[in-house]
Amino acid sequence: MAISTAIAIGAETRAIGWPSVEAERTAAPDTRRSATATTYAIAKRLLDVIAAAGLMLVLLPALALIGAAIVLESGWPVFYRGTRVGRHGSRFTVLKFRSMRAGCDQTPHVAFVRGLMRGETPCALYKVTDDRRITRVGAFLRRSSLDELPQLWNVLRGEMTLVGPRPDVPYAVAEYAEWIRSRLEVKPGITGLWQVSGRSRLSLLEMYRLDQRYVANASLLLDLRIIWHTVPVVLGRDGAA
Repeated sequence: MAISTAIAIGAETRAIGWPSVEAERTAAPDTRRSATATTYAIAKRLLDVIAAAGLMLVLLPALALIGAAIVLESGWPVFYRGTRVGRHGSRFTVLKFRSMRAGCDQTPHVAFVRGLMRGETPCALYKVTDDRRITRVGAFLRRSSLDELPQLWNVLRGEMTLVGPRPDVPYAVAEYAEWIRSRLEVKPGITGLWQVSGRSRLSLLEMYRLDQRYVANASLLLDLRIIWHTVPVVLGRDGAA
């Protein structure tokens, strides 16, 4: 049975002061709401392009070093390319630093995610942990979230955004309950409410509920707050698996 029950977010998330689903945008004339949405979309895209391009330039030496470390330990390729589901169900190829050995069988991950979505897998995390397919460099990249830096390219291409729900795999989306599908109304992001509210300490349901909360309250101010909180979370590896 697919996940079908919404859950309440814990005190840790509320303490940060993130908006609740119950405190969604108040009713406003359609014309005003449409104008606000258009302005937000333009501002968000400008922020994405400027920040992604700037970060890629600044981080170029670090990106090269990471690529070299991957090749030295486990050879080519440097990048992992996987299919993810974007806004309105469109599919795109996500780019990440490869953290597993090349040519690994993905069947265990497919089975794990499907079991998790159907409530058959007794695990709260949305990832396989203690996986022998993960390289030593890959384990470090995952703990530090550095494996996700190449997604800045997806942001530049307009397939992703800096702030939004975590991009999901097609076999997870196939198991979505109706209330979860609202997360597909916006582009997936590199960071989001889930990352600044506990990351791997959160259950899958809590992550989806936070995505629902973000979609209901998305604004440039909220995006900037999330980006601001992301920096210390990543540097401190808070909630990293």
